[in-house]
Amino acid sequence: MRIRGLTYMDGLSLGMLMFIMAGGFVAAFVDSVVGGGGMISLPVLMATGIPPHLVLGTNKLASSISSLTSTLSFVRSGRVDKQLVLRLGAYSVVGGAAGTTVLHWVPSSFLRPMMIVMLLAVTIFTLTRKQMGDERTYVGLTGKTTLCFTAAALLLGGYDGFFGPGTGSFLIFAFLLVGFDFVGAAGNAKVLNLCSGLASLSMFAYFHTIDYRIGLAMGLAMMFGSLVGSQLAIKKGARFVRPLFLSMSALLIAKQLWDFLQ
Repeated sequence: MRIRGLTYMDGLSLGMLMFIMAGGFVAAFVDSVVGGGGMISLPVLMATGIPPHLVLGTNKLASSISSLTSTLSFVRSGRVDKQLVLRLGAYSVVGGAAGTTVLHWVPSSFLRPMMIVMLLAVTIFTLTRKQMGDERTYVGLTGKTTLCFTAAALLLGGYDGFFGPGTGSFLIFAFLLVGFDFVGAAGNAKVLNLCSGLASLSMFAYFHTIDYRIGLAMGLAMMFGSLVGSQLAIKKGARFVRPLFLSMSALLIAKQLWDFLQ
């Protein structure tokens, strides 16, 4: 898909810049609350004609700016368990760096069918547990939850660096399972997503697969989108986050299934 009048080689024309920033704002708004923003931002970047080998790295730069903004917003609101995410952040960093390194040697397309099945299971489970995420029941780490959280942070960090789509949704679900409410789950998930994203970004930079002009332009718009989205989530709570989470999960499933079948 290409936007008429916009070609990568022409540079950042006004039309291209507006298109990138509009898409970035919408992507970040959604991603700051429930994840899945890459489903919007990646097609936007591809539509501008950016070379394929730069798309993922450029998107990671923009999304990292978005993640940092929404993370700070959630932290200031008091909806982040700082002690917990400090313990888990290192595992997300290791996973994100390792995943992006492997990406440069192994194609990630084989993960698509697995991701579709996992997202479908998450969506069905959340739909059947109607009270899930309405109230916080989490009281602290146990030996079992520590092991599960460590594995989730490491594996989903690796998944984020290697493939990406749905990482935020999977992280939110992991926090919901141990008793966090939807807003708390979104806030804590965003911190871990930021950790793996920054580690992944550093590897993309090492491999010189980032277009900094486009990434920073999109990142600026995503900064505002994530601020609006995270503030709405904090103010409106589960009644806003839950339906958006389910809707984005369904859209992610449909999009990835369509790509797989094509």
